[in-house]
Amino acid sequence: MKQKIFQHHQLLLQDKIDVFRDMISNLTEDAQNDAKGSAGDKHETALSMMHIEQEKLNHKLKEFLDQKAILDKMDVSKTHIKIALGSLVQANGMWLFISAALPKITIDETTFIAVSPQSPLGSKLLGNEVGFEFEINTTKYSIQYIE
Repeated sequence: MKQKIFQHHQLLLQDKIDVFRDMISNLTEDAQNDAKGSAGDKHETALSMMHIEQEKLNHKLKEFLDQKAILDKMDVSKTHIKIALGSLVQANGMWLFISAALPKITIDETTFIAVSPQSPLGSKLLGNEVGFEFEINTTKYSIQYIE
């Protein structure tokens, strides 16, 4: 199951990376085409707006590339006794995948939440074993399963 979750998130990230690269490429092309045929204040404003948009897109692309780099470091074939990057954990009936902060996914009618090790929940989980109990914001958690 961990392999399916991993592959699903890799595909999801690669799709987003591809979309953002296409958007940046199209914006660059539009700016080059606009530069050839325009002059004046309107032209400068349009180029400035395109540049700002391109910076936003580059920032988002970097976020996705950073998340992909985290996934690329993981060895999901390992079974963990203590929770680490790449662990699949069940706590309070929830399935948590310790990786990067990625969207919640559903596979075979089971929902999996990708949790960053830097998040409050992720940091409490790291290094612990089945049976460990802890509390975050008055919610008590108990680790039931680790893979």
